[in-house]
Amino acid sequence: MGVENATKKNKRIDLSSGVLSVAASLICILIGLLVGFIILCCINGEYAADGFSRIIKGGFYLMPKGIGTVLSQTAPLIMTGLSVAFAFKTGLFNIGAAGQYTVGALGALYFALILQMPWYVCLLAAMVFGAVWGAIPGIFKAYFNVNEVITAIMFNWIGLYAVNEIIYKGVLGSMYDLKTTKTYTLRGSAPQAVIPDMGLNAVFNTKSTTIAIFIAIVIAVLVYIIINKTTFGYELKACGHNKDAARYAGINEKKNIVLSMTIAGALSGIGAGLYYLSGVAEWNPQVSTALPAMGFNGIPVALLALSNPVGVIFAALFVSHITVGGGYLPTKYFQPEIADVIIAVIIYLCAFVSLFKGVVVEAVVKRRKKKAQTAPDGKEADE
Repeated sequence: MGVENATKKNKRIDLSSGVLSVAASLICILIGLLVGFIILCCINGEYAADGFSRIIKGGFYLMPKGIGTVLSQTAPLIMTGLSVAFAFKTGLFNIGAAGQYTVGALGALYFALILQMPWYVCLLAAMVFGAVWGAIPGIFKAYFNVNEVITAIMFNWIGLYAVNEIIYKGVLGSMYDLKTTKTYTLRGSAPQAVIPDMGLNAVFNTKSTTIAIFIAIVIAVLVYIIINKTTFGYELKACGHNKDAARYAGINEKKNIVLSMTIAGALSGIGAGLYYLSGVAEWNPQVSTALPAMGFNGIPVALLALSNPVGVIFAALFVSHITVGGGYLPTKYFQPEIADVIIAVIIYLCAFVSLFKGVVVEAVVKRRKKKAQTAPDGKEADE
């Protein structure tokens, strides 16, 4: 009976912890939206309500095209969010997702435009390019004990300018005359490399809504299974919690650190492939002098999802929804970056979610222990 009561109590505590995690994230979202509304009021109180409603409606503001835009933006965001979340689960901070995303874009475009490969081969190429770029910080971390944040940041910029140099002065530049205002058009130059839309473009009246969103969701589910249901995932998490203890348990912590960053880089590379092979945008080295925001946006997605791969799907959908809504703000009165401010506030608050959850769960446990001690016959009082 004692074991049964303890098991029931643990289940209730776990349930409270899970519910609390979701509730805490929702509270962060609500506070962030409130701050955004206050900012809109401070800028222009007369049109604040209209601007706020556009942000809240997101893609629904411009039906059905807006929904298609949200979905096409969500697919790569899921992948970069998974990249950061996967590294978080293994005790690493993959701030290099933007660089891995950039190098992955090079792989996808090279195989699409130069080698004229089909879209699935180009997607695999993006994955391999991103994986190689992600493995480098992992190698430095595992074998030279160099903090992965330092090397990842440096390789972000190395990757960006190397890709721009290759595209601008390399074979792509000579083929598509990128030194002028002209750029390539994926659908015109490499139609075989465009991810199929399966009728989604007709449904949403867009040109870039493809099955990329479904590919991203399937990968997110696979990552969840790998992390939580396999021995490999257990070893990765063990290294993240305590690499010394993992080593004493017979786990090769160096190999797992490298593998973790490699997989994280591969996920970012796939994100770039899903984005550019869907024709959402084109890579123009003349304007791509800053790291892609999609790579950095994976960090808030992972934090908002509390590094849960399934939660990343919904977090990415929310961030994309708010971002698209910000794009519908009347530019005469507001800037679209207000949506970024809202997301930034939400993420800042998410930094306190774990602390908040831990304090409340501890309070619940103490309360239940006190009730159990004061209950007659030593039985825990029903709640």
